[in-house]
Amino acid sequence: MGSKKKEIALQVNISTQELWEEMLSSKGLTVVDVYQGWCGPCKPMVSLFQKMRIEAGLDLLHFALAEADCLEVLEKYRGKCEPTFLFYAGGELVAVVRGANVPLLQKTIREQLEAEKKVLAEGCERKVIRDEALSDEDGCLSHDKDIGDDEDMGECRTTQQASSGTICTLAIIKPDAVVHGKTDEIIMKIHEAGFDILANEERTMTEAEMQLFYQHKAGEEAFEKLVHHMCSGPSHLLILTRPEGTEDVITAWRTLMGPCDPNVARREQPDSLRAQFGTEMPFNAVHGSQDREDASRELALLFPTFKFSDEVLEASLSKHFSTKETPGSRWLHLYILPKFKKEYQCFTNS
Repeated sequence: MGSKKKEIALQVNISTQELWEEMLSSKGLTVVDVYQGWCGPCKPMVSLFQKMRIEAGLDLLHFALAEADCLEVLEKYRGKCEPTFLFYAGGELVAVVRGANVPLLQKTIREQLEAEKKVLAEGCERKVIRDEALSDEDGCLSHDKDIGDDEDMGECRTTQQASSGTICTLAIIKPDAVVHGKTDEIIMKIHEAGFDILANEERTMTEAEMQLFYQHKAGEEAFEKLVHHMCSGPSHLLILTRPEGTEDVITAWRTLMGPCDPNVARREQPDSLRAQFGTEMPFNAVHGSQDREDASRELALLFPTFKFSDEVLEASLSKHFSTKETPGSRWLHLYILPKFKKEYQCFTNS
């Protein structure tokens, strides 16, 4: 009589110090997805990990999940809004990748796995690193200009760098694309187009959020339909940036999205995301900020812990509300702005 083999989980959940120590003692390479409880693990990477597990086998490549708030050893990783992947071998940290960067993750897994195989088979010295972005965040940023190959130190493109001058924009993979299973494919195309993803959060928007988000469209006929669609299921909210010296991230993202109407996009820009993944209005797969002020406003609304100065925040939000004394404007100035400023201050001081 045959018996079912026990299914082996792709990613082991590390929730205690004992399990962390057990992970460190594992033979081979372990990739740990360090995540925040408010946004959860980086789900778009699961398909990559499954592929790498099939490619490498079960013996020397392991994957794990660890919530930063649950383990003291991960204290310095708390409050980070971007995915962080720690690579351990022989109980030591050997690599760090920040952001949901599929090509870089795949490259790092392969390189570190080959290096560990040589350590185990030939007795080569294991190259251990220190996460400089945590031990000396300012040093990581100031030394970034001296790095010749940014793939070797991709982890320096962090939230700290984004908050001190790097232009960011909001991207939303809308419910119609998510429900049809297109999220991973869209994220792959975003990476292939040269974007860095600083944060990726999957959640279902509320009606109140979307009414505020689309306040500037409140007088349009399709407003209610748009709000209803955006609340109809989970979306993926992304913070995008691009490497210094390349095309402006807002312009580049709007170009990659294509015309708002998927039918127009298929005629004019058949390679755009809306042409490939959209169907009809308002089911056009993706959203992007119009300009820098819109990007600041939208990021402030949907990523309230993302760093902005008070001046940029207030100017960006106020632009989209009447300057007349109305219930809406009183709500903005008495509730929304103080709430955001308080959260920014807490985040900055944490």
